[in-house]
Amino acid sequence: MSLLGKLSLDAIPYHEPIIMGTLAVVGIAGIAIAIAITRAKQWGTLWNDWITSVDHKRLGVMYIILALIMLVRGFSDAIMMRTQLALATNGAEGYLPPEHYDQIFTAHGVIMIIFMAMPFMIGLMNIALPLQIGARDVAFPFMNNLSFWLTAGGAVLINLSLGLGEFAKTGWLAYPPLSEQSFSPGVGVDYYIWALQISGVGTLLTGVNFLVTVFKMRAPGMKLMDMPIFTWACTWANVLIVASFPILTAVLGLLALDRYFDFHFFTNAAGGNAMMYINLFWAWGHPEVYILILPAFGIFSDVISTFTGKRLFGYKSMVWASGAISILGFIVWLHHFFTMGSSANVNAFFGIMTMIIAVPTGVKLFNWLFTIYRGRLRLTVPVLWTLGFMVTFTIGGMTGVLLAVPGADYVLHNSLFLIAHFHNTIIGGAVFGYMAGFAYWFPKAMGFHLNERIGKASFWCWQIGFYVAFMPLYVLGFLGMTRRLNHTNNPDWNIWLYFACIGAFIILVGIVLQFVQLYLAFRDREKNRDLTGDPWNGHTLEWATASPPQFYNFAEIPHVRDIDAFTEMKEQGIAYKKPASYAPIHMPKNTASGVLMAGAATLFGFAAIWHITWLAAVGLISTVVFLLLRAYNNDVDYYVQPDEVERIESLHLNQVKEATA
Repeated sequence: MSLLGKLSLDAIPYHEPIIMGTLAVVGIAGIAIAIAITRAKQWGTLWNDWITSVDHKRLGVMYIILALIMLVRGFSDAIMMRTQLALATNGAEGYLPPEHYDQIFTAHGVIMIIFMAMPFMIGLMNIALPLQIGARDVAFPFMNNLSFWLTAGGAVLINLSLGLGEFAKTGWLAYPPLSEQSFSPGVGVDYYIWALQISGVGTLLTGVNFLVTVFKMRAPGMKLMDMPIFTWACTWANVLIVASFPILTAVLGLLALDRYFDFHFFTNAAGGNAMMYINLFWAWGHPEVYILILPAFGIFSDVISTFTGKRLFGYKSMVWASGAISILGFIVWLHHFFTMGSSANVNAFFGIMTMIIAVPTGVKLFNWLFTIYRGRLRLTVPVLWTLGFMVTFTIGGMTGVLLAVPGADYVLHNSLFLIAHFHNTIIGGAVFGYMAGFAYWFPKAMGFHLNERIGKASFWCWQIGFYVAFMPLYVLGFLGMTRRLNHTNNPDWNIWLYFACIGAFIILVGIVLQFVQLYLAFRDREKNRDLTGDPWNGHTLEWATASPPQFYNFAEIPHVRDIDAFTEMKEQGIAYKKPASYAPIHMPKNTASGVLMAGAATLFGFAAIWHITWLAAVGLISTVVFLLLRAYNNDVDYYVQPDEVERIESLHLNQVKEATA
């Protein structure tokens, strides 16, 4: 083997005009951004204030930027798939070769779940959760920075596969034996393994970090049952992360051993068992669905409570319902393969558990409806996303209960009905939740408002586009169209495939409008400043800070006496009270260790993909060296002096007075 392992110039797909055109556009965009940063002399700011930052709020913003970039990439794949299926009817071939279609089919699933939805959720959690519990930062600020850059490293690998080699052609589940060396001899599955492995470690560290933050860093007086409902929802999600992501790490490790060293864990002919992979994958995969949806439930709760001006109905039942969903989410994984031939008893148990999980979800829906009842609901952008979710997710939930019946699932499992159900819950639930949270906390994170009119137009495009794109897939499922097809020859399916394609383009308009909304928000930011820090008359502690929040969050850690802590402070007249004096504030220093460690780990992943042994050793050793250098560095913190705290707080309080005068 050569010095560069499998890597050669042949790895660049010169013969694929779509890929080369995409790479050219990305290259030009990258050069344009680099020139713009250079001309503005902002490289130092980018490095010092963002890349090396350990501030949870800035890391949250970077997570969401990563999610939006990957949304563009993942949705590009979706548009290509829908147009291919609309063109490849009546036996036509369409415009995508089968091997290219299989790659974007796989990449779409991996990107949207691991590199769009997860970073979006973790970004919102970073921005809001420490503020909601009255903390100055997360428990381990450096680990938070490292987690982000590991996630970004995984995203880099998956994007590299576009122009260097290939991505997996296995579907996003990478089931063996298809993902074994004999059936997938290229580097596609290796890209899959290392992108997920590196980002998965980052997510696991995030889960540990936020659990410690919630249990050890709550404001004085804040008991567990006084925590905001979004914080509770994220805490249950983090319990699931800590419990399930080691399973993903293990199963990908076993698959890597199969591919690199012929271990045969999952090859039946050599004494292994492919079903073991499927069990382990879904033992992670189903909790992952609830990791995505639970924080969205928390966002909807906060939004409904805030914009009705009421306390959330049934707070305790919401907390326990989230806990029930978390526990039940761990004992339903087998419904993903009812068709494998388990006994009737096994299928019945998992079917019943799957149906029961609808009960705590229904509790939440009624709690939101009762919160709205006799309240004055303001129809803002976050509220529109919430109302859209309540209708759309209910439909997805009902189709899920249908699929929980093993007999019905046996007929529908391998059809587009299942695809429609999955997108119904993930888009109508998780993604709508993140969009609601994005609009809700944007003025808090950035200090100015989004454009409301464009935001509403974007919502309606998403909402209408979703129904036009995915309701036809339910029909196609009943008509017998199976999953994973890249062309069709049944004329009865054609009209529904055309509708689905039109729906995808309507959603595309919604995505474009969201970027237009962001552009207009930045253009008009001086006109739309939020000077009070409390643009929505919020209930929870994040609204007690400036917009954007002070880098130390709170000059004095608040004392909490109520679930709606900030509302109680406003009612008591102590919300903006200036203390007699300020104390020094202990804060962590920025560090380059996180980006260096993640960069070295990504280098190791790249080298492992291409079998470049010496480079893999360099990457692995460098990761350990950077970790040790960080571990033995004692210069990691500093104190903000009282005079600086007073200057910042006085400026904020004066702005509040001016805005409310």
